[in-house]
Amino acid sequence: MDKADIDRYRERLVALREQIRQLQESSKDSTRPVELDQAIVGRVSRIDAIQAQQMARETDRRRVQHLSRIEGALRRIESGGFGHCFACGEEIDARRLAADPTITRCVACLGG
Repeated sequence: MDKADIDRYRERLVALREQIRQLQESSKDSTRPVELDQAIVGRVSRIDAIQAQQMARETDRRRVQHLSRIEGALRRIESGGFGHCFACGEEIDARRLAADPTITRCVACLGG
């Protein structure tokens, strides 16, 4: 993989990181505690609100995980290890990296 490829991956990862951070910021309200006052919200509405809150929390948890993988890929770019399998050290197929630049293993090492 040449320097131009690495630079494209870096730009893509930085843009993706910024996009996820913006989504996190815009969705902060959806994880706030649900008001339990029955005079304000009916029972079914409260259940719906609690369910929506749980879904928002799970979405946020997944965003945090994705950010962690992005940060790892950016560190690997800086250290020179990007695009190489953690398990065997071989180069990861460019098509896999194009689909997900945060992956850390080649196809051969995924199974075991």
